[in-house]
Amino acid sequence: METDRPLGRLWRYASDHRRHVIVATIWSVLNKATDLAPPMLIGAAVDIAVRQENSVLASFGLTTPRSQLVMLAGISFVIWMLESIFEYLLGVAWRNLAQTIQHELRLDAYTRMQTLELRYFEDRPTGDLMAVLNDDVNQLERFLDSGANDMLQVLTTVVLIGATFFYLAPGIAWLAFLPIPAILWGSFRFQRHLEPRYAKVRSQAAAVNAELSNRLGGIATIKAFTAEEDSVRRIEVESERYRTANRDAIRLSSAFSPLIRVAILVGFTATLIWGGFRAVDGSLEVGAYSVMIFLTQRLLWPLTRLGETFDQYQRAMASTNRILDVVDTVPQIVDGTRTLHRDEVRGDISFEDVTFGYDRDHPVLHALTLSAAAGATTAFVGATGSGKTTLVKLLLRFYDIDAGRITIDGHDLRDLRVPDLRRCIGLVSQDVFLFHGTVRDNIAYGRPEASEREVYAAAEIAEAHDFVGSLPDGYDTIVGERGQKLSGGQRQRISIARAVLLDPPILVLDEATSAVDNETEAAIQRSLERISLDRTTLVIAHRLSTIRHADQIFVIDRGRVTETGTHEALLAVPGTYRSLWDVQTGEAVPWHER
Repeated sequence: METDRPLGRLWRYASDHRRHVIVATIWSVLNKATDLAPPMLIGAAVDIAVRQENSVLASFGLTTPRSQLVMLAGISFVIWMLESIFEYLLGVAWRNLAQTIQHELRLDAYTRMQTLELRYFEDRPTGDLMAVLNDDVNQLERFLDSGANDMLQVLTTVVLIGATFFYLAPGIAWLAFLPIPAILWGSFRFQRHLEPRYAKVRSQAAAVNAELSNRLGGIATIKAFTAEEDSVRRIEVESERYRTANRDAIRLSSAFSPLIRVAILVGFTATLIWGGFRAVDGSLEVGAYSVMIFLTQRLLWPLTRLGETFDQYQRAMASTNRILDVVDTVPQIVDGTRTLHRDEVRGDISFEDVTFGYDRDHPVLHALTLSAAAGATTAFVGATGSGKTTLVKLLLRFYDIDAGRITIDGHDLRDLRVPDLRRCIGLVSQDVFLFHGTVRDNIAYGRPEASEREVYAAAEIAEAHDFVGSLPDGYDTIVGERGQKLSGGQRQRISIARAVLLDPPILVLDEATSAVDNETEAAIQRSLERISLDRTTLVIAHRLSTIRHADQIFVIDRGRVTETGTHEALLAVPGTYRSLWDVQTGEAVPWHER
């Protein structure tokens, strides 16, 4: 991860937009320059009233006070118009920049997330990642929208007014600037103390988001177990922690402006008294004294907003670190360089001495070796936790193995481009995920360019066409989030249709019928038999009746292959497979009769 300050990280990230930043900065500076002109015009008006034919404007050839005032009015009109134009330009520039950076950061963060291995998502709650993509990105957008302009205008104010003061009255100018070092010192001190507090605030905001996401996702379970009060209590705890973190930051940030006001009072009073003395004794022009009185307030008063600006800045920088931490995360799954063409894939799969553990100290697979022949159906059975589904995750390179190698047609998976590899594998899982959208969109998810006829054909093979036709809007029916408007069997058939439409050379069925009734299972089984013809098919099965006709069956126990053979061959010898078969067919002796 980067260790630099967040503003430096953001500047490097936005390198393509530096020209835009420079243009927006110019508009901010010009807007503030024209905004500071009116006090000077007031000083010029006082100078005309007091000195008349001897005023500063008289040196430009305007001999009468009336002509000087007309000229001053014209200058005022131009300056006010320019101020309005620059204000419009800076508003457009900064807001468009904020929207562009917001859009690109969210897109880049999400794109990077998609390149990361599953382990990354297992270690972080979904709500935390959502907070990065939404809350943190929006926090930065709010700062760029207005906070950056505020900081630039404060800096411009100090520089321009300082130059004016030292030009008009160098002996008095230092009085107006007397409080500024104390103000800046206090600002940076506050910044250092606020930074960790706002990092804690953003972290706790993510925790609240994660808890809300978790509770809303499990709303049916909450209702089923009448756990509403407990659920509210858990949200209350996280929300209270967020409020406490904010109170800690608010307590410090709120003290900033009152302390600055005291410092401002010192500078203003000193300029008022000492400049007045000089004006009375004639060593300072009345017009110049008027300018200094007006500009002293314009110089010091905006500094009271430093507290609010620094507050916004610290929130934005805490968010920037969280966003760029995601963008800068290095994927552990390194893409290979070899291209794999689907049309050339035969589908020979080999696991050679594969060792793997989600935690390296606790392997799930132990030097496992097995092969699945091209065009054949290979099944895997075993107890829960034996490592069957892990084989699928490794084949798809959701994780990388710790030792050994996995090959397709002799190519090590780590040498292949990951997108090419995954396009060659169609996955039908027991945990079906449908996206919020239409039935048609979900079937065509892997091939969005597929024609309507191809979508219908895939649905027919999956025996989904008839029930889809009975839905209120047919293929245009909205399935709801995660497909919640459909039954489990209907979701499963749509997922099969999705795999059929993809037409991959390798098909993986991960307990595809484990959560449906017998009638639905029979329909799904017919579909699977049709789509598995002439392609390499890997089947992870809980119900052994679904793999009776597999060409080869591997029994996995604690990450090792303990038995292998056809259904008939495995039944012919005592072992785990035959024991499982006896239990599922009712031939095993019940425990109470033993």
